[in-house]
Amino acid sequence: MKEKITRFMIGRYGVDQFNKFLLGSAFGCMLVSWFIRNGVFHTLALAILVYCYYRMLSKNHNKRYQENMIYLKYYNKVKMSVLKQKNYLIQSKEYHIYTCSNCKQKIRIPRGKGKISITCPKCKNEFIKKS
Repeated sequence: MKEKITRFMIGRYGVDQFNKFLLGSAFGCMLVSWFIRNGVFHTLALAILVYCYYRMLSKNHNKRYQENMIYLKYYNKVKMSVLKQKNYLIQSKEYHIYTCSNCKQKIRIPRGKGKISITCPKCKNEFIKKS
């Protein structure tokens, strides 16, 4: 049986990151439809599954690869913004992060130093802030 499936899948696109995301989305829609008892989520889950299997069994590798690259571009943007926010929250416990009024450069100053004069490393603008 495994050999028959392997022969059937020869030349087909298979599974990539976008397909994994689609499967997770379909599963999430199914869970929501079970709790809410709404046919819209059930239909949406079914449509996502059909599209996922269409992509997986497709022989148009270039088109599926382009779709995956578009997905990864947006996924990486979201991932980087989440990592930036996480890093900002971690640093905000020990540092104040000020923005230079002249060039908008972010400057990290340790907490608990009182009023200090801050010199922007980029434009050399000086301003006084409380740390």
